[in-house]
Amino acid sequence: MSSFDAGQDAPPDSATVRRTVLPGGVRVLSEHMPGLRSATIGAWVGVGSRDEAEGHHGSTHFLEHLLFKGTSRRTAMDIAAAFDAVGGEANAATGKEYTCYYARVLDADLPMAVDVIADMVTSATLAEDDVASERGVILEELAMNDDDPGDVVHERFAEAVLGDNPLGRPIGGTPDSIRAVPRDAIWEHYRQHYRPEGLVITAAGGVDHDALCDMVSRALKSAGWPEHGGARPLPSRAHAGDSSHPQGADAGTVLTVRRPVEQAHVVLGGLGLRATDERRFTMSVLNAVLGGGMSSRLFQEVREKRGLAYSVYSFSAGYSDAGYFGLYAGCTPSKVPEVVDLLTAEWQKIAADGITDEELRRGIGQLAGGLVLGMEDTGSRMSRLGKAELVYGEFIDLDEALRRVHAVTAEQVRSLAADLIARPRSLTVVGPFDEDPVADLPR
Repeated sequence: MSSFDAGQDAPPDSATVRRTVLPGGVRVLSEHMPGLRSATIGAWVGVGSRDEAEGHHGSTHFLEHLLFKGTSRRTAMDIAAAFDAVGGEANAATGKEYTCYYARVLDADLPMAVDVIADMVTSATLAEDDVASERGVILEELAMNDDDPGDVVHERFAEAVLGDNPLGRPIGGTPDSIRAVPRDAIWEHYRQHYRPEGLVITAAGGVDHDALCDMVSRALKSAGWPEHGGARPLPSRAHAGDSSHPQGADAGTVLTVRRPVEQAHVVLGGLGLRATDERRFTMSVLNAVLGGGMSSRLFQEVREKRGLAYSVYSFSAGYSDAGYFGLYAGCTPSKVPEVVDLLTAEWQKIAADGITDEELRRGIGQLAGGLVLGMEDTGSRMSRLGKAELVYGEFIDLDEALRRVHAVTAEQVRSLAADLIARPRSLTVVGPFDEDPVADLPR
């Protein structure tokens, strides 16, 4: 058993992060938060929608649903009742590069939560009847998302920017792929990826690390997973990409999705940064200044001064070998050309002229405050541990994260904005259009 302690010299009232690799290859990370009577536990599997082989598309999202349907030891009702009986919450999330099953409970109920979550991850039955019934549930979920034009515009924008990269595929699958994927393919996907060396257990709150490791070991032993052997954890995706410019679509595109809605939804953007890019903190400051709040340039120019949109913001997403950056606005359909020009203009101004010292100070303050406030939640801390292990390949404590944020300069923000705007841009619009509202992207 190997481990490290990131808080050995910490004062007794501070949070302590520890990591242990169990003999079978399962990693356990915890963050003890003194004074809390609750804990959040997560079981992370380093497989997402991008990892689905041909014929398996939609399997990752399918498994997120099916693992709650029962194991050899528990029915779906048993799983649900276990958490309801103690006032706990259990859920799951599928991403493009990982899947997480998590629960929040009182600290006294953590052994139960570990046992149930571990049982689900290691011993799901994936019964044929459950696959059939859950297929209908997932199709309803996809239909609900497809009825939301805000979801549609972001989904189609990612597809346009990332092109043939597997990251461009919808996380939840498509109606066609969900209808087509057979139970055997889902089972193969499960057996291939849900293995000891790919499993990460994280917990935060009223957690004792050594006790947590014992709970996990007992749960894995009950499931018949190996307790011995020299299994090595799978490496993080942090080193998967080696290109400073992630690859996606060959050129900027204009895509119009026709829907009978009252408001048009617009996303303009292009390729962004990988998750581990050293400029990711600069990206966060750029987002804050350009479209991250009520004082941002987009909010002030598009909404406050001109009244063209209720919702307007910028965003970014980073993965192991690709990422994207975009600007969103919802507006009256006839105003789309004007709004697109304004989005482009504000982006160009930062790329050409940079930001003011006041904007830099405000952007850094917004991020620093958000980081500190976010760390008061056990779920956020549990999630931070999982992403550190599976996505970033390193754990950055709060002090170091704040240091990196405060180190961002105005020139770095301008340089990044210029780099991003020089890449091929794409525009996706959802609305009630007979013809494309924008024929060509503004330059």
